Formats: sequence, structure tokens, C-alpha cells
Amino acid sequence: MQEADNLTLRRFLRARDHDVNKAAAMFVKFLKWRREVAPDGFVPEAQIRRELSQDKVCIGGVDRAGRPVLVAFPNRHYSANRDMAEFKSFIVYLFDKICARIPRGQEKFLAIVDIKGWGYSNCDIRAYIAAIEIMQASHLCCANQPHALLSISSNTQNKNYYPERLGKALMIHVPYIFMKAWKMIYPFIDNNTRDKFVFVDDKNLQQTLQREVDESQLPEFLGGKMPLVPLKDYVQQPAQAV
Repeated sequence: MQEADNLTLRRFLRARDHDVNKAAAMFVKFLKWRREVAPDGFVPEAQIRRELSQDKVCIGGVDRAGRPVLVAFPNRHYSANRDMAEFKSFIVYLFDKICARIPRGQEKFLAIVDIKGWGYSNCDIRAYIAAIEIMQASHLCCANQPHALLSISSNTQNKNYYPERLGKALMIHVPYIFMKAWKMIYPFIDNNTRDKFVFVDDKNLQQTLQREVDESQLPEFLGGKMPLVPLKDYVQQPAQAV
């Protein structure tokens, strides 16, 4: 069974600090969840057609460590048009696609999140938290949070189905107003995942990008030579990835 290969089991162990009982409980929850959200082994594109049409996520090249690059454009996401069930399925589809690109000998991917043009119409705290909770490695940290925000996470707590997959997320072209939303999201991110979000100043952008990604693999819109492929156009056989 692909979900239970040795590399996957090791990731769940690392996510629970090598506590076998906690890792086993986490993995059992994952298997149950996986069979509910993707009973055929993958999320069909027909189920997330509206999300895919927005081209809010694209596939890029690979970074200097050989990790596949995902590029996200949050300014193409609108909370008023979002259906939460479809959005969560979209996140599963997205992570399956990018994780299936990870080569043998590597376990993680690099995300470049371009927040240029982001405004209040794009602000969707519920969706952001849902996506992070599906991905991150550890349990939520919800202490001392406002009641309204606690209620956002009440139905998604303890999910975390893609442990140890995100290598780093470079947050670029970050407008000031986005940081207001980030302050609301930040407390719901576990410590291990928090460290992976790197906010890059515009003045250090090219230096940071070139340190992480070779020019041949860097997206064209960031001064590189790699054309981006919208997720809906990325051709790959359905895969069960974690």
C-alpha cells in the first residue's frame, strides 16, 4: 500500500518527535481521512473545476536542493466566491500533485507565494487556516486565542495530513495590509511550520531567490527562464501522495 511506505512512516514519526504511539494514531487518522476525501485515490478535477480555473497555483521548476517549486498567487483567491468544501478538496489535489513531483531522495517542496496585489477582497482567514492545518506537521497551538478564531479551527483540529512535506515558503511582494491577516493566522501555525515561512524584503528578493533557485529553474516573471504551468494544465497521472 503506497500510503504505508517506509518514507511516509518516517515522516509521521518525525512529526511526532519519534513517539511511536502518537505517530501511529496520527497515521491511522490520516488513512481514515484519505479514504473519505479521495475514495478513488485522488481528487477528480471535476470536483474542483472552479478552483482550478482561477490559476491561483502554478507548477515551476526545481530548487538547488532538487525540491519541486510551487508558485501561489493569493491575489487570485476571492473569499466571496469560495466554497469551503471545494477549496479543501483543491488543497488535497494541490498537495498530491506537488508531492508526486518530489524525486526519490528528497521529501519536500519549495513554495514561492507572491502576494503582490493582495487586498481585502482576497482575505480569507478560514481558508488559509484550513489549508495550513491540512499541511502542517504538528497539532494546533490555540491557547489564548479569541473565541471567534478558535471556532474556525474547531472542526479541523488535529488533521495535519502532509507532515514534513513543506521545505520552505518564500513570501514575496508582501503588502502591509497582508500582515494584518497574517497576525490572525500565525497563532494557528505550529512552531515547526512557522519557521518555514520566510518573508522576503523586496530589496533582498533577487539575492534570496537566486540562493534558493538557479536562474534556469526560476519563474520567468521573477527574472528566470522557467515558464510556469497552471495547475489545471499540469499533466500527471493521479497519484496517492502524502
